Parts: sequence; structure tokens; C-alpha cells
Amino acid sequence: MVDVEEFIEEAKAEIAEAIGDKHAVIGLSGGVDSSTAAALAYEAIGDQLTAVYVDTGLMRKGETDEIRETFDYMDSLRIIEAQDRFLDELEGETDPEAKRHIIGEQFIREFETVAREVEADYLVQGTIYPDRIESEGTIKSHHNVGGLPERIDFEGIVEPMRNLYKDEVREVARALDLEEIISERMPFPGPGLAVRIIGEVTEEKLEVAREANHVVEEELEEYEPWQALAAVIGKATGVKGDNRVHGWVVAVRSVESRDGMTARAQEVDWETLQRIQSRITGVHENVARVVYDVTHKPPATIEYE
Repeated sequence: MVDVEEFIEEAKAEIAEAIGDKHAVIGLSGGVDSSTAAALAYEAIGDQLTAVYVDTGLMRKGETDEIRETFDYMDSLRIIEAQDRFLDELEGETDPEAKRHIIGEQFIREFETVAREVEADYLVQGTIYPDRIESEGTIKSHHNVGGLPERIDFEGIVEPMRNLYKDEVREVARALDLEEIISERMPFPGPGLAVRIIGEVTEEKLEVAREANHVVEEELEEYEPWQALAAVIGKATGVKGDNRVHGWVVAVRSVESRDGMTARAQEVDWETLQRIQSRITGVHENVARVVYDVTHKPPATIEYE
């Protein structure tokens, strides 16, 4: 386990030295990784940092409002409404890796636009060790590692937490006195709900995925999972009222883990699962059925794409 206080001082020194007297932007998603990196960078360089939250349209329910409230102490916080741009770029794409690269590139373009406005030369990111391992090992590209485009209009990228595991990041977040809603929050993928939708990302699938994930996080909170999620994985025949529907299949997944490198599917009682399926099949008229994923990692990954 990392020496937290020593790490914080070293990370702040690294950020300050890398940025010098210039300016930087940081992508802020509301997750523990980017939030901790933002807090470190803000302590290191203060007003030389512009935090950028990009509302991609792929976020959790209520995410943008939570970001606005949690990080209102950062005077330079920018909230970018980019839902249409992300969905336009993703239109028609079904390949998981292609989706990740599209999202990674669009993120960079959004950051570059803000960087030009505030004359920032550097990009700070909350990349952690498992992100690098999965991208370098070609398991999947992370939007902030393997999903980055070849052309990046920044003088440099600073990744102060690149050698930390998730549990170590949480320790750093606690030491920085970040709110519990941040430090204890379960992981959420950088590409957002796009990797919890098999195939093309559409507004209807997003609506289903967003509401279903909200249900799952509420219902499974007492189990204290490492990660709990819902994914739209395809279509199947169902019955609504007296009518046949060919509707969405939603997979529910809840896992225990220490660092995300391996994970075990959680045992969830039948009553809870029935309550979850009842709520999810009610979130949208075209949801036909709900299934529970019992696969560990490996052989599965935690996310679906």
C-alpha cells in the first residue's frame, strides 16, 4: 500500500514541476479517479488549472447536477454541454473498440477547445494503473489511454496517479478530505453508458440504460459492491399487458473486487433480484426482460464493452 501523505506531496510536486508557470486543463467526470486528480492538481497549481466536465449524454442520472454542486469551490470549473456532438459521432457504430476510440477522441477535442480559450498547454488526467494494464494488454482501450487519438494538441499530458490502484486512489481521496460521495463512489467507465450498451448507442437505449443503472445502484447499495451496473445487451420477446413485445434485455451485474483486476460476481438474494427486475421492466415500455450475470473476472470483464 502506498504511503498516502508521501504520495500526495510527491504528486503535487510532480504536477507543479510539469506545468511550471503555464496553465492546464483536467477532465473531471465525477468519479473518484478524475476527482482525486483534480483535487491534487488544484492544490498544486491553483488558478493555473481549469477543470472541465463534459456532459457527453452518456452519464449517470443526475451526474451533471452533482458535479456542479460538489466542485463549486473551483472557480474555473467549466461544464460543457456536448451531448449532440458525442451522439452524432457514435451514430451507426457498433464495434466496442471503435466506440471507445470515438469517445476518447471527442473528449480530447472538447478539452482542446477549452484549452485554446484559457491558453492551457497541458492536460492532466486521472489515469490509474489498471487503465494502463488493460489498454497495453489490448483487453480494452481506455478513453484516457489506448482510446486517445494520435494527434493531441497539448504540450504534454500529466498523469499523477498512473501507478496507483483504485483502493489506493480512495485512500488519497480520503486524505484530501474529498466528500464521501466521491471517495467511496463505485467505479464508472470513462466512456460512460456507451460501454453498457451492446451495439449502436441510441437515445432510447441510453434512456433505458440510465434508468436501469439508477435502479441497480439504489437497490444494491446495501451489498457494498465494488461495482454494480445494468447493461442493455440486446432484444428478446416479452409480454406487456396482453401484447407481445420484442423489447430490450437488460443484464444486471454486481461484483466484489479489491483493485478491479479480478472480480467475483456477488450473491444477491432472490427478493432483491425480483424487486430489481420489476423496477427495470417498468422504466420503459420496451424493456422485455432482466437477467443477472453470474460470471467472474476472468473470464469476463466487469463492464460489457
